[in-house]
Amino acid sequence: MKIRPQRLQKGDTIGIIAPSSPPNQENLERSLAFLEQLGLKWKFGEHVLNVHGYLAGTDEERLQDLHDMFEDPTIKGIICAGGGYGSARFTDKIDLQLMKENPKVLWGFSDITFLHTAMGLYSNLVTFHGPMLASCVGKDTFHELSAKMFQQLFEPMELHYTEAISPLETITAGVAQGELVGGNLSLLASGIGTKFEVDTKGKLLFIEDVGEEPYKVDGLLNQLRMAGKLKEAVGIVIGDFSDAEPKKRKETLTLDEVFADYTANLGIPVVKGFKIGHCQPHFAIPLGVGAKLDADNKTLTILPGVE
Repeated sequence: MKIRPQRLQKGDTIGIIAPSSPPNQENLERSLAFLEQLGLKWKFGEHVLNVHGYLAGTDEERLQDLHDMFEDPTIKGIICAGGGYGSARFTDKIDLQLMKENPKVLWGFSDITFLHTAMGLYSNLVTFHGPMLASCVGKDTFHELSAKMFQQLFEPMELHYTEAISPLETITAGVAQGELVGGNLSLLASGIGTKFEVDTKGKLLFIEDVGEEPYKVDGLLNQLRMAGKLKEAVGIVIGDFSDAEPKKRKETLTLDEVFADYTANLGIPVVKGFKIGHCQPHFAIPLGVGAKLDADNKTLTILPGVE
């Protein structure tokens, strides 16, 4: 069993870090009012507003902010300002034992997938795949349901995803249960062959991505296929793949055809259409907890992520 972090309480202070690219500062400032509505105080990491090319500070600075927030006993949870690129550059230098000994909420997605996977593997920690401050919360498009999903941090709650949220499509029928793992497909593929490659054995694999046209998604799924990651899973949850229209050539397989090519013959339940990822609403989920995918009834049930 993974370690579930303690639930947040009103009045708690959360740490804000930027492990990847520089966040939009205006959106970040706007997002703080939402944290106030949740009853939370906040503390910026020392280097959150740093800019080092396409990175939010040097690798050492971004790593220091992550370590500082886990070490600080006054910080009860950590929410990432944004994604982009760069968290994998320092993942091999993270003190993962520190996270295991100081379990806290870590909330983010996209590039943060690399941190989710590493902490799941080596800190044995449940983490949260959810909308970030500058890239989601601070924008006009931030959806009411996305906001509501933060409540899972304040009390242990089972999550239920049905077609009441979005239309779902079953690629392969059946029912499967297992630990929910995964995240951004590009980041999962880039971890293959490293000590941080996702463990899908006996697990439900969740994938999402943004801005990748069908041939790119094809290549990423092929990477997972050849690494044995698809056939080892007990079920596959396909989240949002936004901005995936072909740009380079007119002749193309559709995204649906690509998904079918890689998942339809695995003999495990596969459902697509979940609004989890670079989308609004963004249904936030804990990673590392037990979940049940019912492809017959098109439902996903996820156990609580906090204690």
